Amino acid sequence: MHPEAFEAMGEYYEGCYANPTGAHRMAREARRATDDARDILAEALGARPGEIVFCGSGTEADNLAVFGAAAGSGAVVCSAVEHPAVLRPTERLDGRIVGVDGDGMADLEALAAALDGDVRLVSVMLANNETGVAWSLEEVAEVMARHAPQALLHTDAVQAFPWLDVAARAGRADLISVSAHKFGGPKGVGALVVRGGVGLQAQIVGGGQEAERRSGTPNVAGIVGMAAAAAITVARRAETTERVGRLRDRLADGLRTAIDGVVESGVRPASGTGVPVDRSAKVAGSCHLCFEGVESEALLFLAERGGVYASAASSCASGAENPSHVLAAMGYPRSLARGSLRLSLGAASTDADVHTALNVIPQAVTQLRRAVA
Repeated sequence: MHPEAFEAMGEYYEGCYANPTGAHRMAREARRATDDARDILAEALGARPGEIVFCGSGTEADNLAVFGAAAGSGAVVCSAVEHPAVLRPTERLDGRIVGVDGDGMADLEALAAALDGDVRLVSVMLANNETGVAWSLEEVAEVMARHAPQALLHTDAVQAFPWLDVAARAGRADLISVSAHKFGGPKGVGALVVRGGVGLQAQIVGGGQEAERRSGTPNVAGIVGMAAAAAITVARRAETTERVGRLRDRLADGLRTAIDGVVESGVRPASGTGVPVDRSAKVAGSCHLCFEGVESEALLFLAERGGVYASAASSCASGAENPSHVLAAMGYPRSLARGSLRLSLGAASTDADVHTALNVIPQAVTQLRRAVA
């Protein structure tokens, strides 16, 4: 967490631990804090304050967008590389799953073929949580305008917000999901932008909070911490993205040089000299690699022993025996996908972290390959 976000939360655990829906003075203070946070999130996401719905996580925000917008009134379409928080609701609603190309980018022709007058919602990520590949919502929105102009556009921007100007890049989206812990805020709090005029059926009912769109006593401290982290992220995003991007490049290039049989996802051959690959389609904090002849579970174990904490696929599904559905959708063979490694960098990442990873991971891969040779 950003220290400033942690500090901002303290008052609402100690001096003002009140329900903001109450009527007494302390409750009114808590209400002002949540209103101020709503203003900050709205500006960061290119929305109006009344369009912000506070949730308990990015997963809940995704679920609310899909189930709440569909509400039995039309088909749902999503890409095959969505987070399970979108993919599973779409499958439960018997929705349509659209493929991607080998780089993990949208197959716009396949999307167009899946759209018709019955479609109520299209959900596509702004940046993929595993590979870091960022999509153009403008291109998706243009296809929708031609083939399903009545449909709503939802984007899971959970992975994107630390690195991309969501307010600008998601301007065409009707619904936008974010999660505080991805950008230096606390775990257990997220938000969903619901543009004015978009009908949304609440999935948690009871108290009528969030303008009847999400009931439950608001997590005031978490909301305040999320807003503080969002403000810091926006203010420092350009500098952080540039610095972390350099660290990521050093990490990825170093691993590719030190280890044979490495496939880096979401990259393309570089056009210039002296640069091995073009990573411009990826967010700065994503270093996703696949190692031939290595099992992810064993690699993660050895990496942890060396002080490197990583994931194999989505951090929500790490440890699962099946390879990533994202890599499967991109056409990766199962044998290669089983050796995937997801190294995530953030605002707190340092040169020392990269140095450690460059020492630990090549040794681990070498040890594992020798064991099966």
